[in-house]
Amino acid sequence: MASSYKNPHFVMSQSMYLPWRPSSYFRTASAVPSIGVTSRISPDLIQAKVSRFPSNRTALFARYTPVDWLKSNHKNYMESESLRHSAERLRVDTARLIQDKEQLTRKTQSTTSKNIGERLNDIVFWKSELNHEIENMIGETNALAEVKKRLERALAETEGPLQVARECLYHREKRMSVDLVHDKVEKDLIQEVESIKGCQERMRCSLDAANSQLASNRAAQHELDRDINDKLIAHRIDDKCHYLRNTSDGISYFHGVENIDATVSMPESWAKFTDNNILRSQNERAASAKLRHDIETLLNTTSNEMWSHFNSVNVAFTNRLSEVADAKNKLQMHLAKTLQEIFQTEMLIEALKKAIRDKESPLKVAHTRLDERTRRPNVELCRDSTQLRLVSEVREIDDTIQRLRERLWEAEKTLQMLVNTKVTLEHDLSIKANSLFIDQEKCMSMRKSFPSTPRLVGYT
Repeated sequence: MASSYKNPHFVMSQSMYLPWRPSSYFRTASAVPSIGVTSRISPDLIQAKVSRFPSNRTALFARYTPVDWLKSNHKNYMESESLRHSAERLRVDTARLIQDKEQLTRKTQSTTSKNIGERLNDIVFWKSELNHEIENMIGETNALAEVKKRLERALAETEGPLQVARECLYHREKRMSVDLVHDKVEKDLIQEVESIKGCQERMRCSLDAANSQLASNRAAQHELDRDINDKLIAHRIDDKCHYLRNTSDGISYFHGVENIDATVSMPESWAKFTDNNILRSQNERAASAKLRHDIETLLNTTSNEMWSHFNSVNVAFTNRLSEVADAKNKLQMHLAKTLQEIFQTEMLIEALKKAIRDKESPLKVAHTRLDERTRRPNVELCRDSTQLRLVSEVREIDDTIQRLRERLWEAEKTLQMLVNTKVTLEHDLSIKANSLFIDQEKCMSMRKSFPSTPRLVGYT
């Protein structure tokens, strides 16, 4: 037996040629199954299972040779060592993997937190830009609304001067006769009415433009407000995400959330959207500021224009009143002279009538003398110098009376013409008085209530 242990090849050769033991069984049994690494069966249990058959040890020939036993032990050693090396390598690699992945996870989380912080900085920047633009837009909108109110007040103030000018034209239509003339006052009044209407039309156009610009300003401001509200929500969400930690409350699994892409913009389009809103607001503010400047210029221009026409009409009224008053004074002077002349003519007529009456007695005396001398008898009816003188006297007195009557007729005719002239002068005086009353009392009294410059530009 000892020799057989020392020479394992001899034992193997003898055992392989035993006549009663099939070689196939030996070869099949020579493979000892190995126990898996993950098996939980202990060597004691294996030993217990083998010892269940004590007849194996008492058999004449064993199932395994020492070489098999050595090989099995060596194989187990090698497998154990290999598995231990593999397990050690797995343990080291796994530890390194855990450490690397831990570092990678922390780095990724730190990078994500940094990106969220940068995103928060971008949101804060655009929020500040939006807030600044909203403040500017609110200020510009309020300024434009104030200018619009001034424009509305100025437009309302123009109704007074327009009504005054129309009333002046209406009152001047009540002038009479030759004084109903298309003079400079009427021309200037018509120009004033047309000028005020033109100013009103320009104010209405500017008022429509102001309303449209206010609507555009509010629309731009609405976009800015909506944008900044969205950014406030996004800032609150990203700020919450930025301060989330592994130990924070409220964290949980949301399976599949990484596969959901609910984004609607890229960083470039996101920034461009806000930049476009700000650019639109800036353009609207620039247009609003230009419109405000145009309205200010329009208010000053219309005020100066209306004041210029007002002063021009007043100067024309003053000149016309001076002309009418001068004409009235001259008419009064001529009327006074005419009245004086009428009086003197009447005195002349009375004198002529008296003179004619005074000639009646001498004529009667002459006629009586001639009549008496016709009664002289016979030859006494002499055509003497006395007779001739009486005849000449009668003819002379008749001629005198005739000439006096002609002068009386001329004087009465002149008196009638003077009376007609007096009537004409008095009528003309009444016309001039009426014109003066209309221009001075009615028109000029109304024009004293012309609005002041601050009211015309809408400050009061």
